[in-house]
Amino acid sequence: MPSMKEIRGKIKSVQNTRKITKAMEMVAASKMRKAQERMRAARPYADKVRNIAAHMSGANSEYKHPFLVERALQNVGLIMVTTDKGLCGGMNTNVLRAATAQMKEWTDSGKKVQTTAIGNKGLGFLNRIGANVVSESTHIGDVPHMDELIGAVKVQIDAYLAGEIDAVYLAYTQFVNTMKQEPVVMQLIPLPKSSLAQSEEEKRAYSWDYLYEPSAETVVEELLVRYVEALVYQSVAENIASEQSARMVAMKAASDNAKNVIGELQLVYNKSRQAAITKELSEIVGGAAAV
Repeated sequence: MPSMKEIRGKIKSVQNTRKITKAMEMVAASKMRKAQERMRAARPYADKVRNIAAHMSGANSEYKHPFLVERALQNVGLIMVTTDKGLCGGMNTNVLRAATAQMKEWTDSGKKVQTTAIGNKGLGFLNRIGANVVSESTHIGDVPHMDELIGAVKVQIDAYLAGEIDAVYLAYTQFVNTMKQEPVVMQLIPLPKSSLAQSEEEKRAYSWDYLYEPSAETVVEELLVRYVEALVYQSVAENIASEQSARMVAMKAASDNAKNVIGELQLVYNKSRQAAITKELSEIVGGAAAV
């Protein structure tokens, strides 16, 4: 059995750790609310752009933008969104596992994959497995900015427009609620028909006639590029909200576990202390009886 001094040292160490995890839990809870507000604020813009893009692409059936044309899949681009920091439970592990399974499926069928890493954790993972990383964006912080993301994403978009790859996929963690975050691997380009589908109400709301300047092709092209950028920004915003939620839950679990460990160590310490007192009493009684 360890000495009482060693047990006291362990209790003090776990108490210090619990203070840290408790503070990180409170910080994550504060950041989570702001991240959720940012994520929800980005959704109306993406929805508006989607509706206008859907209507305009349908109104110009004679012109098909490359983002709307399906190709035979030979080469694939993958944009992987992860966090820059750890201590957020199994969030990164889940999205990396989903992306790795998809990459293995492509590789096994003879397709070449080039990747873009958004976030330190994804970049480190892709480098470890020897993936072809063509661009990266790290140290995004708690507030994502489109100008910091677009450079890395544009490498994949330009490769698609040049015919070097036939599709671009996006892997990120979707925020469902505080306790649940789901890894998602979705097709970004060409845009799936389901993403541009409109309900009857949306068709009526956006059934306007447009005057194009300088041309319909230029306007549709710019609009679809903005829509793709909005999807990437939304995925990063969702990932940040998921990160803070996962970190808050992980730090709460760590704090609760530390509390349980402290209770167990305190019990062991009390038993050791009681045993030492009993031994001393026995020695005193034995000495008095001998006298």
